[in-house]
Amino acid sequence: MNQALTAEILLVERTPTTARRIISYLDERHYEVEWVDDGEKAFNRLDDRTYDVLITELNAHRINGMRLLELALERSPEMCVILITEEPDVELATEAMRQGAYDFQTKPLNLGKLEAVIQRGLGRMRLMLEQHELKRRLDEQYGLGNLVGKSRQMIKVYSAVRQIAPSRSTVLIQGETGTGKDLVAQAIHNNSPRRDAPFVKLNCASIPEALVESELFGHVPGAFTGATQIRKGRFELADTGTLFLDEVCELTPALQAKLLRVLEYQQFERLGDSRTMTVDVRLIAATNRPLREMVERGEFRDDLYYRLRVVVIEIPALRERREDVPLLVQHFIHEASEANQKRIEGITRGAMDVLGRYDWPGNVRELRNIIEGMVTMARKGHTLDVDDIPQHIRRDTAPEVSEIRIPTGVTMEQVERIVIQETMKVCGFNKEACAKMLGIGLRTLYRKLKQYDIR
Repeated sequence: MNQALTAEILLVERTPTTARRIISYLDERHYEVEWVDDGEKAFNRLDDRTYDVLITELNAHRINGMRLLELALERSPEMCVILITEEPDVELATEAMRQGAYDFQTKPLNLGKLEAVIQRGLGRMRLMLEQHELKRRLDEQYGLGNLVGKSRQMIKVYSAVRQIAPSRSTVLIQGETGTGKDLVAQAIHNNSPRRDAPFVKLNCASIPEALVESELFGHVPGAFTGATQIRKGRFELADTGTLFLDEVCELTPALQAKLLRVLEYQQFERLGDSRTMTVDVRLIAATNRPLREMVERGEFRDDLYYRLRVVVIEIPALRERREDVPLLVQHFIHEASEANQKRIEGITRGAMDVLGRYDWPGNVRELRNIIEGMVTMARKGHTLDVDDIPQHIRRDTAPEVSEIRIPTGVTMEQVERIVIQETMKVCGFNKEACAKMLGIGLRTLYRKLKQYDIR
């Protein structure tokens, strides 16, 4: 995509004087504007090439703005489309936004506001393209499905997965709850020679202790009360494929011994059966507790520990890779929007700043749930903002302390603008927090924001 200062704009405006006014204003700000005076000409331009921005009259001659909107988004789904009409029409504006327009403005145009909308639209477009490009490159290079992140720690994880996947080695994945250990296990399987065989999962902490053995190894009729038929266990179901044991640290000592035998000999017996079964299963285990410390305390078998940790992958906590938060947020907004069939414009920089400073004790899983809740509660076409973030996150997110540098020779009015603007950034664009920090009323802050055009 072109950078903001060289963004290419297609303008559809039938009145030459209005068109010249818009072109002159945007040309001074280094935009490249191509003007046509009717919808048919615009349709042909859009059919031949792509633009960063389309500004079109709703009632363009011969082919109207809604049809141009449809074509533009078919050609480039990230394009910023701004519709213009003579009179306000809430119902029509709502329909246009639902169909993908970025903004809807009425004449006479406020050119300063128009440029601000263009800038926001280009920012959103740039972010979407960066996300698509990063996802494409990661998928092309690693084929890692739903793993998202470009931090140094995550690149290290991707490299480990790529190197480990082709082997038969047992893998131990360590990381806090919610870091995505199951996604890493799935990525290892998907990139292995076993990718077309079963990928079977069992969370050892999610089922009663008495049933874990049956879940792992299966049972025969009469093995225990209620066992009326043969049941295959997870090892049997995963034959020729991969078995992922999450929270392996929760296994009892007796089950640890049986698991060790399977790892060494690929053999086991169903519960209540004397016949030995042989399987070909690759095991990937995960734990949210440090197994080495459990071994030292006598809570976990040392021989099983060393058998499991043939290869170890450490998954970083989200607070240790904060640079990945924006990518994850955009990914989860898209995911939740698709699931709820609800179009969300994106998220403000203030809200992103707050999310980026939070410590995320529940890691990626917590972030995903928070974004899903925000999208669910938001109205269609809404841009998620600080007020949409749950109160406990806003409360627990400390503002960053920063210096404000005031250049010499500026007026007191300019000083006030700089102070308000920088304090808004520190407060994550939370107006209530900003007003409190500045020691002024909320109404006064709103008036100042409007006066200085601070967004």
